[in-house]
Amino acid sequence: MQLKTKRLLTTAAAALACTGPALAQSNDALKAAAQKAVSSNPDVTGRFNAYRAASDAIDASRGGFYPRLDLSANVGRDRDSIDSRTPESQSISRSGAALTLTQLLWDGLGTSKDVSRLGHERLARYFEVVDVTEQTALEAARAYYDVLRYRRLVTLAEDNFVQHRGAFNQINSRVRAGVGRGVDLEQAAARLALAESNLSTEVSNLHDVSARYQRVVGEAPPASLPLPAPLRQAIPATANDAAAEAIRRSPTISATVESLRSARSLVSLRESAYQPKVEARVRAGAGRNFDGVQDQRRDSTAEIVLNWNLFNGGSDQARVRQQTKLLTQAEDQRDKACRDVRQVVAIAYNDTRKLVDQLNYLDRNTIAIEKARDAYRQQFDIGQRSLLDLLNAENELYTAKRSYANAEYDLGIAYVRTQASMNQLSAQLGLTRDQAAPEAPDDASGWSADGDAPTRCPADTIVSPPIDFEALSKRAVSGTSPGTPIAGGVSTPVVVAAPAGSTPLPRLNDWAAAWEAKDLPRYLGFYAPGFTPAQGSVAAWKARRQAMLSKTGPLSVKLENIDVKSMGPGVTQTRFKQTYQSNGYSDVAMKSLTWQLIDGQWFITKESNL
Repeated sequence: MQLKTKRLLTTAAAALACTGPALAQSNDALKAAAQKAVSSNPDVTGRFNAYRAASDAIDASRGGFYPRLDLSANVGRDRDSIDSRTPESQSISRSGAALTLTQLLWDGLGTSKDVSRLGHERLARYFEVVDVTEQTALEAARAYYDVLRYRRLVTLAEDNFVQHRGAFNQINSRVRAGVGRGVDLEQAAARLALAESNLSTEVSNLHDVSARYQRVVGEAPPASLPLPAPLRQAIPATANDAAAEAIRRSPTISATVESLRSARSLVSLRESAYQPKVEARVRAGAGRNFDGVQDQRRDSTAEIVLNWNLFNGGSDQARVRQQTKLLTQAEDQRDKACRDVRQVVAIAYNDTRKLVDQLNYLDRNTIAIEKARDAYRQQFDIGQRSLLDLLNAENELYTAKRSYANAEYDLGIAYVRTQASMNQLSAQLGLTRDQAAPEAPDDASGWSADGDAPTRCPADTIVSPPIDFEALSKRAVSGTSPGTPIAGGVSTPVVVAAPAGSTPLPRLNDWAAAWEAKDLPRYLGFYAPGFTPAQGSVAAWKARRQAMLSKTGPLSVKLENIDVKSMGPGVTQTRFKQTYQSNGYSDVAMKSLTWQLIDGQWFITKESNL
């Protein structure tokens, strides 16, 4: 009955997503958490201050267009010696004050280029504010869902403990009455201890995600958090459309485009050093023996001054070359940002589709296991089933319910991730701009990348192929053998044959990306059939990987200093520095992967730490 009620609530939440007013009402708690995070999170306010500082930098540079007025005053005594004068030595006391007005007439457009550069810098800071706002809202929503997730898992673990405690008490009574076996009591005690451990783990996980919620939002999660309606609105129909929308709207890409334009303006600024600097100066002053001229009381001067550096050791040319290379680097950073955005939206969008299917499968799985558990319990009561059968059924049902709950909350987070990747999450939640937040600059209205759009980042994404269950069922009936297994039987999509002379470098990057995405099946798909870890069995190795990916929070894998070395025909070794970070753990290590070309694709045959 409890499971049916849960499915009805899930169906009701999905139905609420189709109605506007109900959606706004059901998401009020999530909106409030995200709004509070955006308004108070130090990451957001820090970006706000960087944006304000960039605006002040423009004002400082624009001051170069205006006249400069300087006041100078002096008092002193001059002494000189002239052979043709009698007396030869003479000294006079002098004092005075002067005003100097200087107006820049020409500096090779250096000031104009500097103002233009800082304008692009300000726009980059503005887009960074937009990006950090969206990412903070995403982190708040993720923390919100995770608190809900682990509260549900704690409840499931408590129910599981109650079931095992009841079984233990029942067997204990039988043993004391002399009608039960001691070995059954030992089995029940072992399963009870495991249930206690599972409950302790879930309570610890709930504490950790609650602390993360407090860090992001600024306060502890309230005792009651309603389940939000899925944010399905405005999600494109295809993965390619989602990628195109993400690339078009991404503030991360927009910020790198403005950084590129800033670098281009800086090249022109460096080139202005080749030009002369022309200024108009007007000076007027008065005093006693003014400017050291005896009996002079006042003086005024008007002049045009030209300064033109003819040689400074080649420093100006070197600065232009330096900035030109930094301009190329800015183009690379723009294209990298685009690829990162494309990967994020592709994974998030695929999760929104696949998790819906998984929930259907897991729902059927849970119902079937629950029926089997109920039947086993009845058979156990009349002596037709052993205690081990019943306890196995209880554990299997607990695992099925955990899997269903995880998939349910993962789906909600997947919708949130997809919205954030397209810069739509704040709008979908209805977040408002904080009163202290700066207004958008005028040049942000109607902004476009135009000719500075990414050039090495098409909007085509990897589309996960549908699973042909009908063909697999026919193969099961006919008894035909499956295709080549990868890493212990994990099936993978059909791969494109690697061209002759290729290297496993793209596969290496995809291997790291699969780990960051916590996609264990895809990660295992990079290992060759028959792969054996350096230590322990394959099963233990896979269990360790599963445990590492089960930790809460994001993972980060950064590969540097990659060295690719051919070891022979179809065999290549990659050596690299790996920087690994996860929740509460970080590590830097040198690793080596040996790759073998199998049926036109690279697979890992050996993995070791150097």
